[in-house]
Amino acid sequence: MPAHSILDAIGNTPLVELRRVVPAGSARIVAKLESANPTRSMKDRLARAIVQGAVAKGLLSPGGTIVEYTAGTTGVSLAFVARALGYKAHFVYSDAFSEEKGRTMRAFGADITDVPSPDRKISKDLVNAMIAKASEISTRQAHWFSDQLKNEDGAAGYADLGEELWRQTEGRIDAFVHAVSTGHSLHGTGRALRRYKGDLRVVAVEPSESAVLSGGPAGSHQIEGIGVGFLPPLWSRAEVDEILTVSTAEAKAMARRLAEEEAIFAGTSTGANVVAALRLAERLGSGATVATLIVDSGLRYLSTDVFGRSGAGASA
Repeated sequence: MPAHSILDAIGNTPLVELRRVVPAGSARIVAKLESANPTRSMKDRLARAIVQGAVAKGLLSPGGTIVEYTAGTTGVSLAFVARALGYKAHFVYSDAFSEEKGRTMRAFGADITDVPSPDRKISKDLVNAMIAKASEISTRQAHWFSDQLKNEDGAAGYADLGEELWRQTEGRIDAFVHAVSTGHSLHGTGRALRRYKGDLRVVAVEPSESAVLSGGPAGSHQIEGIGVGFLPPLWSRAEVDEILTVSTAEAKAMARRLAEEEAIFAGTSTGANVVAALRLAERLGSGATVATLIVDSGLRYLSTDVFGRSGAGASA
């Protein structure tokens, strides 16, 4: 059926199989091309779910303002949904994240308050400062704090993603591998898949420089969109079979490999997903299928060293 609203264009993204980066003898790796969503990100699913949830609960008044702290991807999606439904948006952002995402939020009409980082790296202190500023802004009249880390409507936004994965693989899926920020996309997708396959292996991914899910200390890293430096409030360790860590350097290198070898243009969190999926695929061996996500588009990272001239592998 054709979309009747731009929000109806969210979801039903293609499934692609990785062929050139997967070594012989490894499990098949398939990935949802979430960059096919309207803002080129999986977070469109979350943004639609939490805004519609707020409206249904009477938390967001007509013409009101949505407030959020963001690494940019959720902010872009919330700005998009806000514009589509007639709401305003005010986001707390930082120079630790790409310039493109800030510009895109503004293009959708969002106001932005910047919280500077000391070294343009993501850390627990930076995230907490952004949360505090967003909380302060949300006390203004007709402002609603979507508070993505604590918003229980978030995981529900990814139920359809799990349903799509099951249908597109025709039930041939043994493991789901995905990086953790709020935990919503990992848990929401995993729960939907486990309704069909109770023994599905769910694997979380986090930055090795800030491996708090694995019990390590908080640190700083440059994998945008994941690794907040503390346990997300709605994180459920019981729903995860394994946690794998990936370094910033590994994630950036894989993002470049995906563009050069698979013609898949994506960011560093996608790079981390694929690095971890490859490790699991090697263990599972041929005959198994590992699923992961192409989180967003590499167009959001052209100003960073992932694809810039300073990045390894950049063309002279």
